[in-house]
Amino acid sequence: MRLAAEYVLPLRWDDDEALHELTEYLRVLAGWIDVTVVDGSDADLFATHAHSWAAHVRHIQPNITRGANGKVRGVLTGLALARHERVVLADDDVRYDRSSLDVVVSALEGAELVAPQNVFRPLPWHARWDTGRTLVNRAFHRDYPGTYAVRRSVLDRTGGYDADALFENLELERTVRVAGGTLRLRPDVYVARRPPTLRHFLGQRVRQAYDSHAQPLRLVLELSIAPLVFGLRRRPDLLALLTLGVVAAAEFGRRRAGGHREFPRSAPLWAPLWALERAVTSWIALGARARGGVRYADTRFPHAATSLRELRRRHCAPGRGVRGATAASRAPDTQSSPAGQRSSGARSP
Repeated sequence: MRLAAEYVLPLRWDDDEALHELTEYLRVLAGWIDVTVVDGSDADLFATHAHSWAAHVRHIQPNITRGANGKVRGVLTGLALARHERVVLADDDVRYDRSSLDVVVSALEGAELVAPQNVFRPLPWHARWDTGRTLVNRAFHRDYPGTYAVRRSVLDRTGGYDADALFENLELERTVRVAGGTLRLRPDVYVARRPPTLRHFLGQRVRQAYDSHAQPLRLVLELSIAPLVFGLRRRPDLLALLTLGVVAAAEFGRRRAGGHREFPRSAPLWAPLWALERAVTSWIALGARARGGVRYADTRFPHAATSLRELRRRHCAPGRGVRGATAASRAPDTQSSPAGQRSSGARSP
């Protein structure tokens, strides 16, 4: 039985290395749900994709040109043309099975936005490294996935969300909250994600650290790691205790919501390496902010995500509720679309 929902996949590819695998996924997916691929690739690649996918999915170009974040422009295009109220948004490296797809769509019965948990499949070494970050996030709060289920109408109230925000997942969640929507976290629903290439993984280290500029408390904690480690350089016993604490926290994240069945036992051992990475990249990201923003692909992003206070000011008037003004319409016009390129792993900072 087909789901009464839409699957929107924004992408912008520079090569077709993953074409065959994605084509097979789309063929299966189209048997479960209506699919729209919003493709910002160049003309030659777009034509190849149209030939490969037209028999299975609706394949279109993005029609929103304002905003630096190409992924958000693709999402907003897909939402505007969606044939259903319930919409699953997913990066091009996300791989649902029928069970997880059914769960996230059904969860919209009592919410406007549903966030499942991504898990890398397969697990090369750099995906294990990034899984350490995922587990720490699960231990202390939650992880931000590369896929959501959303009610289209909730974003109609705000005209979408800001296409100039680098941390688009947080921007989406905050915009839904301001519109009066309910976010339902489903850390127990595991959706597979293909790992990025090693080159892409290395290129996203500072960008992910820059996301924390939208979360001031987290930013302060991450900036404090390097001074703390330096201060304990002559106390190996305390450094060892600190390392064990990070591993223990990651293990707690692994066990949360049945994660021990999805994440390998060795995964928490990678968490201290990620913490050391963030100790360095958080300061690099701070320097990038002083220079006007972090560079991602060929665009510099000064804006991580909009605060709730600013979103309320932007969209809500006293006694009137949410206005229809769109954040994307206020964004400067640019054709660059770095965040619409091949997905870069989980977006949690």
